[in-house]
Amino acid sequence: MSDVAPIPSDYPRVCPYLCVDAAAAAIDFYVTVLGATERMRLAGPDGRIGHAELLFGESVVMIADEAPQIGVLGPASVGGTPVTLSLYVEDVDATFERALAAGATSRRPPADQFYGDRSGQLVDPFGHRWNLATRVENVPPEEMANRLAAMGDGG
Repeated sequence: MSDVAPIPSDYPRVCPYLCVDAAAAAIDFYVTVLGATERMRLAGPDGRIGHAELLFGESVVMIADEAPQIGVLGPASVGGTPVTLSLYVEDVDATFERALAAGATSRRPPADQFYGDRSGQLVDPFGHRWNLATRVENVPPEEMANRLAAMGDGG
């Protein structure tokens, strides 16, 4: 029997892995704008990022530069992304404005939602889509369902 845990204790079970053109700049954006902490970075002699890890609270997001020679491409190279990353932040409005000032594009500005979050959606300068949210109200599931139903009735 091995002494090595098959699932490392310092990683969640699912970690998004983002590939971008200009990973070093993306890491700076995620740290400065979205509040991530850089946990590690492995760069090649050319400065390209082969692997890096960012912490968003207890969540780990991995990131690397594109490597077209092995089929690793970022959203800008494949025409966009079907994936949205959701991130809770302390102040969605301030974070959203920082992101826009740093080159992100708004898809939906922050607004209060029926399920208790104030949220907005943007595309970062590297092509990844983010839903930023701050919980503003704890809404029980039954009330959430009532609110959703009322919206369907024009309410």
